[in-house]
Formats: sequence, structure tokens, C-alpha cells
Amino acid sequence: MQLEKWHKSSYSDGATNCLEVRETERAVYVRDTQHRGLGHLGFPVKEWAALVSGVKAGEV
Repeated sequence: MQLEKWHKSSYSDGATNCLEVRETERAVYVRDTQHRGLGHLGFPVKEWAALVSGVKAGEV
């Protein structure tokens, strides 16, 4: 995985609730499209994968 550019999340609604994601080999970064200057949150790839799995399984 070597996507170093920000891209809009496929789960964003396209109007007001948009997130952008940047993925690297070591981390996944998430930021608010409307407030890019406020920074971003970063997660290690394994932790991000665990979160996504938990959401898909209805655990979160």
C-alpha cells in the first residue's frame, strides 16, 4: 500500500460529512475535508484494520 495522496473516503456522503484519508505502508491518516488546516488523526495500519473489522462485525 503506497497511496501517499489524500483521497475522499468512499463512505463520505459527498456533501457535508466528508473525510479524507491518506494511506502509507505504516499508517492511515484521516482528516475533515472542510477543516483540513486543523490537522489529522493518524493510526498504525494494524490498529486501523482492527477498527474497520470491528465496525464491519458490529462490535463498534
